[in-house]
Amino acid sequence: MSTNGRNAEIAELIARLTVLMTASPERQVPAQRPAPVRVLLTVEEAAERLGIGKTKAYALVKAGSLESVLIGRLRRVHVDAIDHYTARLVAEQSSARPAA
Repeated sequence: MSTNGRNAEIAELIARLTVLMTASPERQVPAQRPAPVRVLLTVEEAAERLGIGKTKAYALVKAGSLESVLIGRLRRVHVDAIDHYTARLVAEQSSARPAA
């Protein structure tokens, strides 16, 4: 095969490769799995969810108002504990209100 024929073949292969690489970007990017739903949050993340400061959140954990667990040396708050805490707050405040 002559050099010109070989060069033409290489040029054709490069052109086809370019078309394949740019034709469908969906094939190039692997499908991302959705992030798993986190069940245990740091105290800071729990504070953010509650819309309070982390110092107040740590105080609630220390007082036992906001339930938490230890995993080794890590303190974590279950998402259900946040829901229970807020439900208790609403129940306490609605029962303390005088009837209109």
